[in-house]
Amino acid sequence: MPLVPMTAFIEDSKKHKYAVGQFNLNNLEFTQAITEAAMEEKSPVIFGVSEGAMRYMGLEYTIAMAKAAAERAGVPVALHLDHGSSFEVVMKCIRAGFSSVMFDGSHYPLEENIRLTKQVVEAAHAVGVSVEGELGTIGGVEDDLSVDEADAALAKPAEAIRFWEETKVDYLAIAVGTAHGMYKGEPKIRFDIIEEVAKNIPAPIVLHGGSGVPDEAIRKAISLGVGKINVNTENQVACTQTIRKILADKPNEIDPRKYLGPARDAIKQVVKEKMRLFGSSNRA
Repeated sequence: MPLVPMTAFIEDSKKHKYAVGQFNLNNLEFTQAITEAAMEEKSPVIFGVSEGAMRYMGLEYTIAMAKAAAERAGVPVALHLDHGSSFEVVMKCIRAGFSSVMFDGSHYPLEENIRLTKQVVEAAHAVGVSVEGELGTIGGVEDDLSVDEADAALAKPAEAIRFWEETKVDYLAIAVGTAHGMYKGEPKIRFDIIEEVAKNIPAPIVLHGGSGVPDEAIRKAISLGVGKINVNTENQVACTQTIRKILADKPNEIDPRKYLGPARDAIKQVVKEKMRLFGSSNRA
């Protein structure tokens, strides 16, 4: 199947109360693992690509891998720019073939975030590309993003509702207590914020920092209106731990296929478990 915008998931996910997972592409093995998981689980899936990952893999390689994976998968696949930092970066990705983009203006004052996000929505919607916006500041570290816990700011429901009304983003990420990276303790998620915003806008809520969030918290968030959940760190941990163990057991191993192959399998297992938790299995 060709790449699809994230709007392809909204109607069914709302009807059946599930969330579609965004799993980030970091190299070929991540792409293969996520694709195979989606195929085996018969689940729609979102390939997330950060600006850092694009610099590492190269935009042309990223597009080629994603398109080849989507054709092989036989399930709906969106290729989504994660935390796009500017209008120029967003346009570059749309021209290259991304089916969905995120413009992250959360570090701007509300008025400026709305103004810039509206520009992205107008340009993207004109060519059938879906848009995710963000309000509030999500803590943690992810590629170029680093936000100290003390500087993280929860989204205000009234501002989030106004943000959607003025931008009409397809998905809205709001800061509710999750963070990028792994948690030192259990995250304190503000379900009341999710509920208040979700019941007042038609766009699904996006939960960033999905790695390490307890299963029950994930299920509750979905029941309240979360329709997209981002996972990357848990896949990176599974990959790295597998490679470390193999090289510790076999220090003379030099064939990368002998450790990248098992690492790919470990990533796939994490993704499959998340798809089942999110309720997207057998929804393709």
